[in-house]
Amino acid sequence: MLSFFESIGSGFLNFLKDTGGILELSFGFVLAFLSGPARIRKTFEQMYYVGVKSTLIVFLTSIFVGMVEALQIYHGFHKFGADDMIGYTVAVSLGRELAPVLTALMIVARNVSAMAAELGTMKVTQQIDALEVMAVNPVNFLVVPRIIAMTVMLPALVIISNAVGNIGGYLVGVNILNLNPTAYIKNIQIYIDLSDLTYGLIKAGVFGFIISLIGCYMGLNTDGGAKGVGNSTTKAVVAASISVLVADYFLTALLF
Repeated sequence: MLSFFESIGSGFLNFLKDTGGILELSFGFVLAFLSGPARIRKTFEQMYYVGVKSTLIVFLTSIFVGMVEALQIYHGFHKFGADDMIGYTVAVSLGRELAPVLTALMIVARNVSAMAAELGTMKVTQQIDALEVMAVNPVNFLVVPRIIAMTVMLPALVIISNAVGNIGGYLVGVNILNLNPTAYIKNIQIYIDLSDLTYGLIKAGVFGFIISLIGCYMGLNTDGGAKGVGNSTTKAVVAASISVLVADYFLTALLF
């Protein structure tokens, strides 16, 4: 029984330690961003890796999400004769919720895991210590480009996700469910509001900042050799995924 409570207490203390460390790194990021030299080339390299290289996985995820949304919504709306509202409902659910959340989770799986593993490997092989010996600020050199790239490119990926998801919904709605194509598009144009799209982009920017911060923190605080790199990568993916869902709730409550 005692060991059970010890494990709970140890987990809570580790949570507080990690939370404090992430907040400390966020302040370090702000200071390095404002005072350090601009790492423009490294930032664009990260933007290419986070954005362009992730387009395919976002495309595949979004088109099938839009298709599934159209099928699921049809079964409910058809009972009430509201078939013409399916297009709008797919568009607003993608814009406000599904596109930013699912895109962020895909990027966590693809990029945040790689980010934690890369920085963790640099940490255990003492490459970060070598940067400090050469008077190079690791936060400015390694963290700032990654956070900027993620914060900028995740909203761009969400724009792609919205477009592709709506195309998927349209293809299913018109070709499989036999909905009126003119009414499908017209109701989106009539009822969709700019805020339905901008709220999702705001969410994406916040998600990008949070998950990149977590990935960098877990990588920079890796120890224990190759096993430690694996543990840091796992912790980064789990913590970033949960953070996306928690942040999504508070942002939804704030923005709606």
